[in-house]
Amino acid sequence: MIKKLLVILLTVHCSLIYGQTIKIDVLVVGGSTSGVATAIQCARSKVKTVLAVQGQTLGSLKGTGMFTIDANHNIPSGTWGEFRKHIQAAYKNTPGYDTAYNAALKFGADTAASILKKMADTTKNLTVYLDARFSTIKKDGDKWEVNIIQNEKVIKIIARVIIDATENGEIAIKAGAKLPAAFDIQKNNNNSNVYRTSIATGISLQPTNSAAINKNNYPPYPVWYIPLNTAVLNDVDNVLVTENLLSADKGNEYAPLQFELGQGAGTIAAYCAFFKTTTKNLKVRIIQGELLDFKGYLLPFTDIPQTDKDWRAIQQICATGLIKGVLQTKQNDRGFLFKPDSLITTAEVQPVLSEIYTRAFLWFGKEKPGEKFTLGNLLSFISDYTLTDPQVLKYRVQKDWKTYYKFKTEFAPNHPVTRREFAVLANKFLNPFARTVDLSGRLVN
Repeated sequence: MIKKLLVILLTVHCSLIYGQTIKIDVLVVGGSTSGVATAIQCARSKVKTVLAVQGQTLGSLKGTGMFTIDANHNIPSGTWGEFRKHIQAAYKNTPGYDTAYNAALKFGADTAASILKKMADTTKNLTVYLDARFSTIKKDGDKWEVNIIQNEKVIKIIARVIIDATENGEIAIKAGAKLPAAFDIQKNNNNSNVYRTSIATGISLQPTNSAAINKNNYPPYPVWYIPLNTAVLNDVDNVLVTENLLSADKGNEYAPLQFELGQGAGTIAAYCAFFKTTTKNLKVRIIQGELLDFKGYLLPFTDIPQTDKDWRAIQQICATGLIKGVLQTKQNDRGFLFKPDSLITTAEVQPVLSEIYTRAFLWFGKEKPGEKFTLGNLLSFISDYTLTDPQVLKYRVQKDWKTYYKFKTEFAPNHPVTRREFAVLANKFLNPFARTVDLSGRLVN
């Protein structure tokens, strides 16, 4: 009996020292703004998530007094847009506070931290550990084993995916990874197809270093995007980084970028956890589709708000490159425009249609569309690709033109098709967004 009691007492004593073991899907270490956004997205994507924060406060907004953030005020992407709404609601009764859609965002650090805490506390599948110090990390089969210390107790966390949201990337380094260079939004846009893999986007208000910008790049700077593979470490599986990717001297004006990067990384982590796979086997379009489900932008069109019924169709079509946005700069006002009522030209859609659809060159050779791509041309291409009877397709689209699609123009096959009409119909009938692309944005057959 005495031996049994001693065993029980020793077991209890050890549990007080070593705490408990927790098995989850995703562990986010670091209470930075990007870390909070990452954890929230993971949990909302229905994977069990823990956010370990070294201090007591969520978010990395610093300083006293009221901050003003002008960047991305008209691109309310995902959690950044949600945060904006909470801030505006908190200050709506403050004299002189502007809550207009295009207004700059003003707030205090304490209010921001309180809102982030509320967003985290009300998110299912998310547990937050405050005052939790990172201790060790090691690989355990196909999972990671991480020890954190809270109240002098060691908590062992076993997770499939680890996200390092710390400033110095300590967790990734101890996991055996080599940290990538800080992401430069002026230099990293390039003239390849990597924009097709975007997980975050915006328009910079920073002064332009013209020497560092290639004018042939797309999207054109100051439009920026973050490719999916930016947050993924090549030398270790299922470890991602967020905060360390950003400039070390970043200020509060980086908040929209932190929110968007975090949400994008969260969709990657959730994908790996949900499908029980690794960062070596990422499916770009599935991850982007999840991001769109949560109102995350892939490209920052300022003339197509989320309230637009065709917002998602336009985001998807433009992520394939079939239609490209146009930069507009008027003094200090920078916009990236879809221009929904402009007309489609054959020259802009023929290269990408031919890249996506193997029989497209035969159709172009037979039909020989003119300079302006007509609605009839589009219906003919859809009929040819989907093997739908031309008259059946024409009747179906004509019937739904005003009622279902709510197009403002009259149904006229001989008239040039607008960018909106092309995007909506191509997205519905051709669905080019479903075509697999690799991490460089190239089509995979």
